[in-house]
Amino acid sequence: MNQESYLPPISVGIDDGARLIGITRSMFYEFIARGEIPTFKLGRRRLIIVKNLEAFINRQAQENSR
Repeated sequence: MNQESYLPPISVGIDDGARLIGITRSMFYEFIARGEIPTFKLGRRRLIIVKNLEAFINRQAQENSR
């Protein structure tokens, strides 16, 4: 596949979301339960919009920077 036709995903599942930010699946669910990471359901799958995940990481980085 050539690079021009590659489109990055705009949403990911729970496992991929946790893997992308380097935390466990259970910790990821804790953030979801607290409303810190918004999700939506598409059929039976719970998905996270990648831009929301990036915004979460940026908030965490700002709040916890030294």
